[in-house]
Amino acid sequence: MQRPQKTAKVGYPCEGMLETDSNKGACSVAQLETERQDGAENLLEAILDRNNLNKAYLKVKRNGGSAGIDGMTVDEMLPYLKEYREELLTALRNGKYKPKAVRRVEIPKPDGGKRKLGVPTVIDRMIQQAIVQVMQPIYEPIFSDNSYGFRPKRSAHQAISKALEYYNEGYTQVVDLDLAKYFDTVNHDMLIDMLREQIKDERVISLIHKYLKSGIMINGLISPTTEGTPQGGNLSPLLSNIYLTAFDKLLESRGHKFVRYADDCNIYVKSRRAAERVMTTCVKFLEGKLKLKVNQQKSQVGSPLKLKFLGFSLFKTRKKAGIRPHGKSIKRFKDKIRELTSRKQARSVENILKRINRYTTGWLGYYSIADMESKIKSLNEWLRRRIRQIYWKQWKRIKTKHDNLVRLGINNSKAWEWANSRKGYWRISNSHILHKSLTNEYLASVGYDDIFHRYKVLHSNY
Repeated sequence: MQRPQKTAKVGYPCEGMLETDSNKGACSVAQLETERQDGAENLLEAILDRNNLNKAYLKVKRNGGSAGIDGMTVDEMLPYLKEYREELLTALRNGKYKPKAVRRVEIPKPDGGKRKLGVPTVIDRMIQQAIVQVMQPIYEPIFSDNSYGFRPKRSAHQAISKALEYYNEGYTQVVDLDLAKYFDTVNHDMLIDMLREQIKDERVISLIHKYLKSGIMINGLISPTTEGTPQGGNLSPLLSNIYLTAFDKLLESRGHKFVRYADDCNIYVKSRRAAERVMTTCVKFLEGKLKLKVNQQKSQVGSPLKLKFLGFSLFKTRKKAGIRPHGKSIKRFKDKIRELTSRKQARSVENILKRINRYTTGWLGYYSIADMESKIKSLNEWLRRRIRQIYWKQWKRIKTKHDNLVRLGINNSKAWEWANSRKGYWRISNSHILHKSLTNEYLASVGYDDIFHRYKVLHSNY
């Protein structure tokens, strides 16, 4: 960890909080926001309110995450704040606080590219979170009802459900807009002007501007940032929604049916001709007025039955239209399962099953809104076959195979016959002999959590 910021020591007996119990008589953030509303000139005081900072600290601590460029972890945050709180608050009040640069991290994207993230220090994450908690209620009444990304009580499930509603109303063509590197291309000057429409406290504007200009550390070198709101910071999602509100208002003023989740936007119309016209208008506004770049290769006009939105697409039968995982989402699921069940790994089956269950829990939690009973049933059978293949591979020797088959209820002669089989692992994994020995009940007993059963339970809640 680099040398900490200068501060004065302060006593701090309250574990897990930034304030002692004796300080709990202050106004809540909600009260401050009610009094000031938009047009407030003392917003910084609401941000630095002790209850607001306590809430921000706990949020960052709960979310965890890696350290920024100073190396400070979330576990080291509280001791630091106990010792240096007063000078940190003084610096923020006086406008002397200088955020540290974010640490550049690149993670692979499903299409093969790289998504660039910026990881702020834990202290900067806490301050950004404190800003968000005060600013979010100011902007919520202004944001469009068709915006679902990074907003309280809104989700991707609501967004795709709205898309299905539009389709059932006859809007069967979609304009799928893809913004190229959106979070890295937001114009700072335009964003600051947008903020000033609601935020009248110039100290808050100045602090946000410092975060925008804080820089990025790549390979030990800090580069200045002249545009963009790097993904990874707590403040970035809110700022991105503020920036695209002008686009939302344009679409609303023209009566369009649309769904936006962060930088993913689908506009629903009734004809191909209308879709192409809307595409031209939107590209002109986004690139001309908002100075963003539309990815012409990925932006397209088509049917929501084929195009992917938030990992989903729609389907239609004679009886109804519904939601399903897009084919690419299913492919990524199977690719991940193949990785987790690779025969090359030297893990125990129990350990492999724990990793499978952990991954499928997250996947099902997201995709269980979809109507995919037959698909999940076939995926469940395929997954169990992958597990049986691991067992057969790990048994290796003929005698080991024989002994395990006998132990699992196969008679001696059949066990010798299959133990000496020259058929490949994948072929034998689908044989009746492994279905009789490594039964579904046995796999459940050693830790396999049936994804079909879990899907049925989760899907029934929608």
